[in-house]
Parts: sequence; C-alpha cells; structure tokens
Amino acid sequence: MTGEPWDASYHDGPAPWDFGGAQPAVMRLAAEGAFTGSVLDAGCGSGENALHIASLGASVVGVDVAETALALARQKAVDRRIKADFTTADALHLDRLRRTFDTVLDCGLFHSFDADERPPYVAGLASVTKPDGTLYVLCFSSEGPDTGPHPVTREDLTAAFNPNTGWHIATLENTKLETRYHNNGAPAWLATINRT
Repeated sequence: MTGEPWDASYHDGPAPWDFGGAQPAVMRLAAEGAFTGSVLDAGCGSGENALHIASLGASVVGVDVAETALALARQKAVDRRIKADFTTADALHLDRLRRTFDTVLDCGLFHSFDADERPPYVAGLASVTKPDGTLYVLCFSSEGPDTGPHPVTREDLTAAFNPNTGWHIATLENTKLETRYHNNGAPAWLATINRT
C-alpha cells in the first residue's frame, strides 16, 4: 500500500490504533530491558512506542509511510524533550534504509499485510536486523473474542518467520493490543523472534 491511505487515517483526529500512549505490552518489554542497542520501530505511527523506548535511553529510529503521523511524532519528541529520529520509509522496502539494528519492533504492522505482501516485508525486516538481533511483533490474534481487523493465526506467524526466511520464533504469547475501539484491548500475539 502507498502512504496515502495510511496518512488519511490521521487527518480527522487520532487513527483507530492511536489511543494516546505506548502499548502496555511494549512498555512491559521495555521495563524488562528488551530494547537493547540500536532500535527500529517499523510502522511507528505518531511515535508513542518509539518515544517511550527512547525515553529510557535507547537510540531509536521510527519509520512510517504516513507523513502526518511522522510530523506528530517529531512534534511530540520536541515537546517531551526526547531524542528520537523519525523518517519516511516504506515497510515493504526496508532495505532502502541501508542500515541495521540490534532490536526491531513491529507493533500493529504485520497484520496489515496480505499473504502476498508478507514475504517481502519479512525479507525487509531481515535486511535491517543484525545477526542475532531480536524482532518483537505485536499483532492482532485470531484467538479470543472481539478480535481486531485482519487477525493473525499462530500458523501465519510460523509460516512467515522460520529458518527459511532467516528467523526463529523464540516465544509466542497471548496478550492485548490497545485500540480506541476495544475497551479492554483486542486479543493479540506478542512474538519474540530471533534473527538467525
């Protein structure tokens, strides 16, 4: 998808996934010291997760195709006096960043891609993740009531992230993904995936 539909999500107020803070699951990971070294937030939106991680001292780059979201993220960084970089990038062409990261976060992006888009996206993630680096994927799950749009099965994740694509899923746990339309969060997967 081009940036235009994503950008339009921010034109009339917050996007459906932009509930006004960092995802609790991401905050828990950060509190556990999960985000080490250089960090990439792929599909950073208006920057809440990236800014939370950066506020703890990490070097963070957030990328998105939505220019309006990036402008919001940059302004938040200024207002909160947090150092983080936000730049335009197409998640299906992450190799164009021409750099690698120790830790990568995908919060709410993987589930937005269809079956044909997932392989190039996963390959792009591999191109920007250092060997032995860690990828965290937080996405809507197909398991449970009141699922979010485009829910992902366990099999979807294991098919995408496996040794043939340069990955090993270390852990896969049930959690919640907060949105503006789910009172108690939508069922979600939190996958910890190692770059092989």
